Amino acid sequence: MIARVFHNWERRLAAAAEHRIVRPFEWGLEWIDDLDVSHGDAVERLAAWASRTVANSDAFFALAPCDDYTLDGDRLSFPSAVTTPHPENNIVRARYFPEHSERGRRRAVVVLPQWNADVDGHVGLCRLLNKFGISALRLSLPYHDARMPPELRRADYIVSSNVGRTAQVCRQAVLDARRAIAWLSRQGHESIGILGTSLGSCLAMLTAAHEPLVNTAALNHISPYFADVIWEGLSTIHVREGLNGSIALDALRRIWMPISPFPYLERMRGKKVLLVYARYDLTFPVTLSKMLVNEFRRRGVEHQVAVLPCGHYSTGVTPFKWIDGLIVCRFLSRSL
Repeated sequence: MIARVFHNWERRLAAAAEHRIVRPFEWGLEWIDDLDVSHGDAVERLAAWASRTVANSDAFFALAPCDDYTLDGDRLSFPSAVTTPHPENNIVRARYFPEHSERGRRRAVVVLPQWNADVDGHVGLCRLLNKFGISALRLSLPYHDARMPPELRRADYIVSSNVGRTAQVCRQAVLDARRAIAWLSRQGHESIGILGTSLGSCLAMLTAAHEPLVNTAALNHISPYFADVIWEGLSTIHVREGLNGSIALDALRRIWMPISPFPYLERMRGKKVLLVYARYDLTFPVTLSKMLVNEFRRRGVEHQVAVLPCGHYSTGVTPFKWIDGLIVCRFLSRSL
């Protein structure tokens, strides 16, 4: 009965979102730089690219140095390491919440909000981190906030039925996060963590797996596979409609493996990891969340687990947002 109540509530909260558009399916081959030029259909070419990319993920997520950071008040900006056709998206935007105690000058967390978070999303969480003696840098994901081109009402270009673009823009988000972490290190922060929610959780794990400066990761709503969340999740029904009839889940899972947490679990050894999922989640289905937890456990990769007594959307509603916020902040305070 409790599950039914939460599931109905989740569907009502999800239905309140506006401007969802079913966009046409596209392979997006022009977004992938090193596709095999040999003949073959798009699935074969993209799957071969994905296999090579996972095997050499350090190159895929390699980061060129950057010295062009601008801090204006609490607003940080710098050029993205990935250049897209949209100039607005090529400048990374972040908001800095320094905590001025000795602990705050030493410890910092990069915060990656959920898909389609507005400019104030997770600001309260950053201020809560300050209360725990931790500085915070809240990063706007690609195609969000000021990075959104005028033709968009939602951040469709980071998650969509354009297969190649989704992979490239999620890579862009990881490189943006790594440049943000480099800036925090330059400010004197010695112990750096990362906190991601929903889509931000996936991107946070990819970042932590490839960024040596990150020693702690709080992953809020989790799945081992990027494709399966899109295929099964409540929030991405309109994306699934654009994919239907053009690609199968198995093929999509293989192609999006470079932006999925699963291949990088071994790279999380030696880091402190919190895995959070919601018991009544329809957006990141619980079976997928448990699959990732079980894989961490099976491999003996150190981690902690927290289960929220709510769903995905209801995590952002009182009292659940406070429960979630306190769980992740306490973990980060203990671990950094």
